[in-house]
Amino acid sequence: MTGEPRPTDPRPLGPTAGAALVFGAAAAVLVLELVSLRLVAPYLGLTLETNTAVIGIALAAIAAGAWTGGRVADVIFPGRLLGPILLVAGVLVVLILPVVRWTGELVRGGDVSAVLLVASLALFAPAALLSAVTPMVVKMRLTTLAETGSVVGRLSGIGTLGAITGTVATGFVFVATVPTSVILLGLGGLLIAIGAALTIRLRGVRAAVVPVVVALLGAGATVLAPRPCELETAYHCARVVADPDRPTGRVLVLDTLRHSYVDLADPTYLDFAYVQAIASATDVGWPESEPLRAFHLGGGGLTLPRYLDEVRPGTRSLVAEIDRGVVALDVRRLGLETGDGIDVKVQDARLGLARQPDDSRDLVVGDAFGGVAVPWHLATREVVADARRVLVGDGIYAANIIDFPPLAFARAEVATVASVFDHVAVAAPPETLRGDSGGNLVVLASDRPLPVEALAERLEQRDTGYVLASGPAEVASFTNGATVLTDDFAPVDQLLTPYPPAGR
Repeated sequence: MTGEPRPTDPRPLGPTAGAALVFGAAAAVLVLELVSLRLVAPYLGLTLETNTAVIGIALAAIAAGAWTGGRVADVIFPGRLLGPILLVAGVLVVLILPVVRWTGELVRGGDVSAVLLVASLALFAPAALLSAVTPMVVKMRLTTLAETGSVVGRLSGIGTLGAITGTVATGFVFVATVPTSVILLGLGGLLIAIGAALTIRLRGVRAAVVPVVVALLGAGATVLAPRPCELETAYHCARVVADPDRPTGRVLVLDTLRHSYVDLADPTYLDFAYVQAIASATDVGWPESEPLRAFHLGGGGLTLPRYLDEVRPGTRSLVAEIDRGVVALDVRRLGLETGDGIDVKVQDARLGLARQPDDSRDLVVGDAFGGVAVPWHLATREVVADARRVLVGDGIYAANIIDFPPLAFARAEVATVASVFDHVAVAAPPETLRGDSGGNLVVLASDRPLPVEALAERLEQRDTGYVLASGPAEVASFTNGATVLTDDFAPVDQLLTPYPPAGR
């Protein structure tokens, strides 16, 4: 058997139909890649390593599919294969979500690497099948060697345009408007419909029956699959969980992390120790009840802005939160009321900070995360210098970070802050400061001497379990010659690795 058409085979694809298949298949692969990142986020978090793994798998599938598709097209006439390929790819797309989510629920709290493995296999197969479409269409459209360059070049360009369209449409439209389940069911259904039509035309109705039945079962499994998200935002799988030990306590969970604790009835109740540490710094940093002007890089549940609004009436907090969905969840489920004291801007925190006038804030708080990592562009010397510009002369910069032994990122971040401010202190559990365990660390900085004695006493009063490392000698001992992070070099995710799958 060869890849040349037989008298009984259908005529080669017309230029429009061939271009449409190539364009659509390439677009579908990129939609799958981006949606797969969102599928694994509730179980693995969204880190540079996760992104890299999923992108690498998608590229491997594209390479394998193109290579294999080309070889098969030289042996079997592609007109007999295109319909079944699209049909099977659609079935596999429909099955991705239930397979990943059921796996995620089975391993939740355990070794979540199985989720990445299952997601990899679930993504690889349909992406490889779809990537086989282009060489097969090329084979069908290539009628003479004299036009090889133009046919291959034209279809390759159309495939690239399809990939761009799939990327832009997913990132700017699909994810922002519909849930992941709808995206996958819609894409799978479209592929099945096109594949079934081609299969029926080329092979008859019977050849399409089994794949269509499997697809319907997969769609049913998708409906029944666990839903790890209360709300799929543009950036996170978000949900609010009630505290069984405190009727008014609520926890905001983003992907794998407990991001914020909010007491609906008492804004002064602070459950997380790191929030207590930052609040303690504000307690002793200024006279009691004096209103502050605060800027917050990252919002989450807005626990600290609520606290400041309660204990320091007249405080004006401006919060830069990039995720509109999180803000909506704050309003709907966490009782957020914006007004004179708390103003929330949906924007990137660094851009929001850059818009602040010089000497306009008493307090700048960094508490933004992408997974367990501070987004790299909020961890560099340049953004710390911008915070210093915005602060008044005796203002305080407070940043929450997470790290795990050997604390490579924490040491680098403290060194970065110390390269900008005259006075720096680090608050954390003693075992964390020693590098024996991981968790949250709070970096405090100012151009005036920090009230470390009063702060240590306040941390003890709150029973946080935090101690302070302060003064040039102790800070230098903690940083231990760590590299200062800059916009030119800030390998935040790599410095954090290895880390456990969930925490905070």
